[in-house]
Amino acid sequence: MTGQKFRILPRSARYCGAMDGAVRFVTEKQLLDADTWIAFVRVYTYDSDDADDGWRGEYWGKMMRGASLTYLYSGDEALYSVLTGAVEGLLKTQRADGRISTYGAEHQLTGWDVWGRKYVMTGFLHYYRICRDESLKKRVLDAVKRHADALISAVGDGEGQKRITDASEWWGGVNASSILEPFVDLYTLCGEKKYLDFAEYIISCGGCRDGNLIELADKGEKAPFEYPEQKAYETISFFEGLLAYYEATGKEYYFDVVRKFVEAVADTDITVIGCSGCTHELFDRSALAQTERREGIMQETCVTVTWMRMLLRLYQLTGEAKYYTRFERSARNALSGTLNTHRQKVRNGNGRLLDPLPFDSYSPLTYGRRGKGVGGLKHFSFGGFYGCCACIAAAGVAISPLSAFMQYDGGYVFSAYESGKIETDGVSLTVDTDFPASPNTKITVAAAEKKPFALRLRIPESTFDAAVFVNGEQTDVPEENGFFTVGRIWNEGDTLELRGAFRPVFERLNGMTAVLYGPIVLARDEAKEPDGTDIAEPVALTGGYRMVPPGGDETLRFLFDRADGEAPLLLTDYASCGKLWENGTLTSVWNSVK
Repeated sequence: MTGQKFRILPRSARYCGAMDGAVRFVTEKQLLDADTWIAFVRVYTYDSDDADDGWRGEYWGKMMRGASLTYLYSGDEALYSVLTGAVEGLLKTQRADGRISTYGAEHQLTGWDVWGRKYVMTGFLHYYRICRDESLKKRVLDAVKRHADALISAVGDGEGQKRITDASEWWGGVNASSILEPFVDLYTLCGEKKYLDFAEYIISCGGCRDGNLIELADKGEKAPFEYPEQKAYETISFFEGLLAYYEATGKEYYFDVVRKFVEAVADTDITVIGCSGCTHELFDRSALAQTERREGIMQETCVTVTWMRMLLRLYQLTGEAKYYTRFERSARNALSGTLNTHRQKVRNGNGRLLDPLPFDSYSPLTYGRRGKGVGGLKHFSFGGFYGCCACIAAAGVAISPLSAFMQYDGGYVFSAYESGKIETDGVSLTVDTDFPASPNTKITVAAAEKKPFALRLRIPESTFDAAVFVNGEQTDVPEENGFFTVGRIWNEGDTLELRGAFRPVFERLNGMTAVLYGPIVLARDEAKEPDGTDIAEPVALTGGYRMVPPGGDETLRFLFDRADGEAPLLLTDYASCGKLWENGTLTSVWNSVK
């Protein structure tokens, strides 16, 4: 059994910045909405996905995972009550054969049936870990076991069974194979070997009927966009299950395979904002193709969150800063940009405007607009609709503050920086930070008694002149693999500071330019420009710039001097750009800038 180097400490931190604000927004606008949970449960009583080969069965479990993780951070009792009601509601839909599915008996093991069953398990198992009622926990676990047993009896290589990679007509069965992760989690929770055996059966099938994904990733002869199926979200989900299997068994081969896969994706298919899929939701060599102007949808939020989850899991296991650096790029740009803070209406496939969802589903990069469509949009026969991206995004929002401060055997690690207060194990840490204007952060220690422990500070991406100070004096602690680590006996009122600077970094690709400031990607937004401004017009800069106070929901605003003496070029953080998408204005990360 492997152990995590960095461990999350539930309800230890109370922040007061952008991460906390996002959690509060999602909680209020989505997770506390009892009517949405009722609708998600109701679809299980209608065989509602039979008619159109649908995936409504994923909504409940996706959002339950995000909501349970949100509760781990916030401890919101009203949220806990709503989630308990949603769990009780879904338990009542379990069929006589054990299945909890939106597919009837005649259509099971087709379409997205197994995918939906995966998320039933996922949602229940995440709720199980926050549940305080022992009798309810038992009922939940019993229901998950019956649900899992029903699949084990129907799927396999025995007589009358269907192979897991044949349990969906879509994407070579990768979607069905991704149920690997909750089966491993169930085994880890209850220790019953039959669930591990089934996980190993799934692994033996290779994840895809058109080619063994595990062998492809291990050999590295083909990039992910050259795999037999290129659906980014489902493929990452399958490898996340493989990582869970390594955590449960300690079999290093699978850990190595996952790491190879992650590096291959990072090399060829992750864009500047930390997402993938410039051809809607497919691996398509996005790292190179990202500067091309796209009329269609691109960079699905489901991909962003699943990529973030994979990176965080690797970071916790290895302690390697590079994984969190990639995680932060995705979280503060691709994911933060999807928050529908202005409550803009969304469009269905026919372009008709629908009521707002809390998240946008797709992220443009070059002269595109947000709000082009709803990821995984499905209408309900009883009225209403929802989408997959809106369900999954809450998990991404929650794991950012949960992972900002974690524990390890020698002490505590600050992975990200946000002002607030942390209390754990008799230690109180007050955090004051300028991030993202600069990496400068001051941590003040208060402890019930003097005690030795280490504080490890991750150095944010593109930090210049990074240094660490204890009680105002610079120390000679060396940077090690992206961290400063200070171990000592801490006294009341001691301070630890990270100091350094960010400055604009220009990235060039295919004749276009993107500008980064630390981990924050800057962008142009037509809605912030004078009327009639063409943001696609080439601009030549002198190199001079200044940071000015941000406006609205911006976190950063810069003016860059133009060589022609015209009004300065305005760039703001990507997360705040394109948020007024109903007016059709464009935003762009990649610009024609010299």
